[in-house]
Amino acid sequence: MAINSTLNSDIYRFFVRRLFLALVFIIAIFSTSIFAQTHLYRISKAERSDGLGYVVRYHFSAEIDSFTVIQPAPDLIQLQFFAESIDTTGIALPDEEGKIQEVRLYKMDDSYGVDVYLDPDIYVKASSYKDMNGKDILLALTKADKHEVEAYSQQFLARNWYLSVNLENALDVSAPVTQVAGTTGTDSYTQVKDKLKFDTIIIDPGHGGHDPGNIGYGKKSQEKDVVLSIAKKLGGYIEKNLPDVNVIYTRDDDTYVDLWERGSTANRAEGDLFVSIHADGWTSPNAYGTSVFFLGLHMSKESFDVMKRENSVFNTHEDEIMDLTEEDLFIYELAHSGYIATSERIAGMIEHQFKNRANRRSRGVKQAGFVVLYQAAMPAILVETGFLTNPSEQRFLTSDYGQSIIASAIFRAIRDYKVEYEKTQAFSSESR
Repeated sequence: MAINSTLNSDIYRFFVRRLFLALVFIIAIFSTSIFAQTHLYRISKAERSDGLGYVVRYHFSAEIDSFTVIQPAPDLIQLQFFAESIDTTGIALPDEEGKIQEVRLYKMDDSYGVDVYLDPDIYVKASSYKDMNGKDILLALTKADKHEVEAYSQQFLARNWYLSVNLENALDVSAPVTQVAGTTGTDSYTQVKDKLKFDTIIIDPGHGGHDPGNIGYGKKSQEKDVVLSIAKKLGGYIEKNLPDVNVIYTRDDDTYVDLWERGSTANRAEGDLFVSIHADGWTSPNAYGTSVFFLGLHMSKESFDVMKRENSVFNTHEDEIMDLTEEDLFIYELAHSGYIATSERIAGMIEHQFKNRANRRSRGVKQAGFVVLYQAAMPAILVETGFLTNPSEQRFLTSDYGQSIIASAIFRAIRDYKVEYEKTQAFSSESR
């Protein structure tokens, strides 16, 4: 009996010891998974003591795997921090004042994307490095000449963090309606779709046939081909996501269509919106960014130059350059003031999408006397999607990715305006 008792005691102690070691092992693994998480607990900013720029410090609780920095525009710097897990709970952000206007974070599967927006009046070149403590990441902003910064930023293509957040929604065409200042978009689309409708859109790919439009950097692309591809992508998004909207193209292949005929096509279809798509060209290879135009008298010299280029298309019937006089524009404004106001509204919504969702550098909303817009008796806008003469923008605009980004941005603005329009019409009907 004594022997059996001793044996049982030894076996008991053996299993208890094994169980204890197993629990310690499990706790160790669990603890490691918790404490291995890196905490980004603060972002601070300060002016450099030498007066030559500014520093943004990213305070981490532990060393991250790696990081990158690019500067795709003079006033935008983008960083990416790679780590298995980064916790930003309770993060202290810097005040959105001074030379560094805003810092935005975007959580992705294996990293964090960071946008740093600068005051547009300052010009700095960005670089980043680890602090001596081995944990913090420092973003150094060194003052530089305006032209030097603009040339430097041309080598980078802005990252759209929205695409990395969820690859399946890369184009974000089915995301909730974007709320823009002044819009009234809601999820009530299904309640108003049977009311007064916004149901026909005319998409006009600029140029075509014997008219190539602007020629890209190194003669590697032609405007007519780039804008036709973007136009078809835009039409595809509309047909897929707004099935009650009829899409009509002024051209759907490499065919030349007279400027006046494009507007007439839109009128015959009784369109609700005319969208003419173009790609800009400039004497300087460093010019870049998007512009959105609507028809009107008031124009800057830059708008006037663009207008002259786009209107300088030979008529198939008369061998002369078509132009609009100030009197023509004045008569149009008197007859179509409502269309002009709506065109400006839609142009602003497209510009918002380019700047805030597609991460494109916006050159603004402008007025100009485009012949192709003049003939369309409906709200009409002309989009310059970027500069083919800029090698970086040419790569973007000729890529499937870049064309999809541009087309989806225009689509979202159209979708948001359609919701806003039909909600307004529904309200008007209920009031009557």
